[in-house]
Amino acid sequence: MTARATTGSFPLGVVILYSASSVPGRRRRLTAAVATALAVTLGAGVLAGAPATAATAVTAKTGTTAAKPVALKATDRLDAVGATGFVSGGRWYAYADGGSLPLTAPSYDSAGGDVVATGDASTLRASRVVKLHDMGTGAAPVAVDLGALNARYVQAVGPKALLAQVTLEDGSTELRLVTAGADGVTQRKVAGVPAGKTWFTASTPLNGSVAVQYFSGADATRRAHYAVVDTATAEAVSTLTTSPAHDGGVGLSATHVLAATTKGTEGHRGFVALDRATGEETAVDLGLDTDLVTGLTGSWATYATRTGLTDEGMMDEPHKALVPLRARSLANGETVRLLDHVTKVLTAPDGSLIAEGGTTKDDEGFYRIAVDADGKPAARLVASKGVPTEVVHRGTDIPYSATRLDRNPTLKWRFSRVNIDVHLTLRNRATGTVFSYTMPISTESAGSPYHYGDNTVGITWARIAELSQLGRDARSGVYEWTIRAVPQNGVGPDLNVSGSFQAGHAADLHDIKQNGGPSLIVRDPAGQMKRIDTRYDAAAKTLKATGPAVAGGGGWGAYDRIEAAGDVNHVDGGDVVARDRDGFLWLHEGGGSRWSPTFTPRKRVGDGWNTYARFTGGSDLNGDGLADLVAVDAKGDLYLHASTADTSALYRARKKIGHGWGIYDRITAVGNVAGAAAGDLVARDKDGVLWLHLGRGDGTFAPRTRIGGGWNAYADVVGIGDADGDRVTDLLAHGPNGTAFFYKGTDDWKAPFAPRVASPALNGAGSYDIVS
Repeated sequence: MTARATTGSFPLGVVILYSASSVPGRRRRLTAAVATALAVTLGAGVLAGAPATAATAVTAKTGTTAAKPVALKATDRLDAVGATGFVSGGRWYAYADGGSLPLTAPSYDSAGGDVVATGDASTLRASRVVKLHDMGTGAAPVAVDLGALNARYVQAVGPKALLAQVTLEDGSTELRLVTAGADGVTQRKVAGVPAGKTWFTASTPLNGSVAVQYFSGADATRRAHYAVVDTATAEAVSTLTTSPAHDGGVGLSATHVLAATTKGTEGHRGFVALDRATGEETAVDLGLDTDLVTGLTGSWATYATRTGLTDEGMMDEPHKALVPLRARSLANGETVRLLDHVTKVLTAPDGSLIAEGGTTKDDEGFYRIAVDADGKPAARLVASKGVPTEVVHRGTDIPYSATRLDRNPTLKWRFSRVNIDVHLTLRNRATGTVFSYTMPISTESAGSPYHYGDNTVGITWARIAELSQLGRDARSGVYEWTIRAVPQNGVGPDLNVSGSFQAGHAADLHDIKQNGGPSLIVRDPAGQMKRIDTRYDAAAKTLKATGPAVAGGGGWGAYDRIEAAGDVNHVDGGDVVARDRDGFLWLHEGGGSRWSPTFTPRKRVGDGWNTYARFTGGSDLNGDGLADLVAVDAKGDLYLHASTADTSALYRARKKIGHGWGIYDRITAVGNVAGAAAGDLVARDKDGVLWLHLGRGDGTFAPRTRIGGGWNAYADVVGIGDADGDRVTDLLAHGPNGTAFFYKGTDDWKAPFAPRVASPALNGAGSYDIVS
């Protein structure tokens, strides 16, 4: 088609545009990163009503946007927009103050000004009765019975008028302007639309005009046509034909008409824009078959692939590139990124756009897109859903039982959304063994074994063992984890988060068999070491032996102090340190299997320990995940020996952390008894008063708190860890003749232990001079 000049006079608001194809000598090609633009510049023939030069989009009216964004629910959706408010979630909200009124209907549309059209079906096109609500005046809604007119809704254009597609008696259709008045409904055929056209759609009204899209032909010959209609006179002129056709909608601004297109056998989506002043056509092919969302404000076209925040299914990189909403200048091809994703774009009565989407800066909500003083469009939040756009880590749920890997714990992480692929890496800090795995997450009906509901992702230790040597080894010690969460829909950046947990926790220093129950190390007067395995009896609410004492070897009479030290080497269960009478400190590493644990021959790990009157170990006192020792010398000074987990130099040089501890005749490391930063100590003074010193997590302790009296009835106190599985550290106190008492932890630092319950754990086991 060649360009044609048209003469005559036209009513205000009607703009005649031109359809253009290949014009010899007048075609030029524009290039862009993702699009090919074809432009044809037409000559004379611009008619009355068309802008003489390219205009700038109208910015948002002063006072129509609240200083504070309107507060919405996370599930609210953008349904319609007006000059001073919008419809969402069945309510009309005012920009100025966020006030709202109910406006409940199955379907909505914007009709210009503050007029909103509602339908009685899920879409306006399927509705029989359409109501026009003027939210600006609060007038009673005007109802139009389209069913009685044998008509389908196309576009509301005012408080009493709409465009409709009417089916005639012979089966043909025509576009009519339907107006409700005091004397009933009147209809006027829209002049300038050829007969036989179908599937009319239209833009939101702008300054008394709408751009109408309609179709002709079928299948391979189907074509889309566009016209601008004056809503006062019901006159239209065909303006543009696209080939092949796409019913993606049409947009209108003061400077351009915009139409979405589909091209080629691959179904590539794009858009065509026609300059209302010059007739110049710009075609942009985005090169992908995608669900395109377009908009038009002034001489800027916006485009993106329609992407919901929680849409699932991994996108390829070309599609991800189209997820952010961008604006492209129809004057010079410049692009501006506006939103990180978008689901809907509507045109406001002032020519700006209202988009539903989000940014990592301002999160999810509705944004007004208008041209700033610098001539470029910008997006500003006008209504907030209070939902982050980027993926956010909400917390880690690694149960206490994770410290007992044989119990098949589930490691869980919570996120703001779970349409993500989770790249997990686990590393055993001591051995350096690494497990890496990608967990694809889906909430669809088929589900995912890694999705636990409530935006929670997890993996069982059994699955880790199935996939890796690290899982099969199931060694105790500190495990470091890192996660990279990649949004499947391309919305927002990757999330990187890390942390750690401890298997064979210091609070479980007596879990020598790695079965979740404490074992006691005892020595008889003949120097024989034995192991007494125990379990918690829930009915009796106390600790009981699971069987006879298990012989562990002779020669332990050389020691004057034996201490269960926790898993100091992070290999295969709890270890024991012992001091001989010459002051040498020896390590007996736990070995064997969890069903038949043994201790290796001793290894010397220190000397000069006879300077200490007493010492204790097994707790992580400085927050590094390693079981440390503390000792009190003859002067009453308290020293920390921080662990290294390296058995060739097991403890660091001592560090003085306190004084005045000579008042105590017993100190016991008990683990974290009340939720403080790290391991705690209980100490008994010479009057039998028991005191608690909460650990600060840096190897030092808070001032003491009295927690009981009469404890001089006991020979010693043993921090046995969590015996009853409630995540709280418990105590066992023992006296003469095999007597013992179980003290259940309460998790209250002011009264950390419940009243004692007699324990038969040592009954009938013989006479022991050391219990640890």
